[in-house]
Amino acid sequence: MASTVLVINPNSNEAVTAGIDAALEPLRMAGGPSLRSLTLKEGPAGIQTQQDVESVALPLARLAKSLEAEAGAFVIACFSDPGLHVVRETVKKPVLGIAECGVLTALTLGQNFGVIAILDGSIPRHLRLWGAMGVTDRLAGELAIGMGVAELADKERTLTRMVAVGKRLRDEKQAHSIVMGCAGMAAFRAPLQDALGIPVVEPTQAAAVMALGRVRLGW
Repeated sequence: MASTVLVINPNSNEAVTAGIDAALEPLRMAGGPSLRSLTLKEGPAGIQTQQDVESVALPLARLAKSLEAEAGAFVIACFSDPGLHVVRETVKKPVLGIAECGVLTALTLGQNFGVIAILDGSIPRHLRLWGAMGVTDRLAGELAIGMGVAELADKERTLTRMVAVGKRLRDEKQAHSIVMGCAGMAAFRAPLQDALGIPVVEPTQAAAVMALGRVRLGW
């Protein structure tokens, strides 16, 4: 039985893929299942609009189909969960989206959750996801740091803005936990949690944990 969890970054930014792969390191263990990070080469540099989301759905499905024989499960590592349902229709293996898994994990850590987005324009798209999931009543709030995917490479500036926004979600919105709303934020979970003093969910890690369980249990 295939026992590799394939974690696919739908944008073409290799630095984002490297950050995702580093975030997965604590979940790697002797005896597997293994975790492998991939980049969708034909994806945009960053998935920041609905057009970006729609543009990668079919390429993701084709890539997943081509890799189905070696995969125990797939993780789509973008917080808009692009192509999630079409990929689930295309392959017979478990397919997990990081937004869905990140929020479900946050709901086990407190009564409500806050989300740190990259851009204000991302928030309406995310709100549609929370509505579809039926979790809007447990959303404390969502605020943006005002930085695009490529700008997240400036680590000091990114963390400073994430801490500021996270404190607003904690103090003004009374969020019990925080979900980081972009896979490109993966490197900041630990310092952000230290700064805020409440649980911070890195959504690719959350999805990978669920995927590992699916593979081990044969779900």
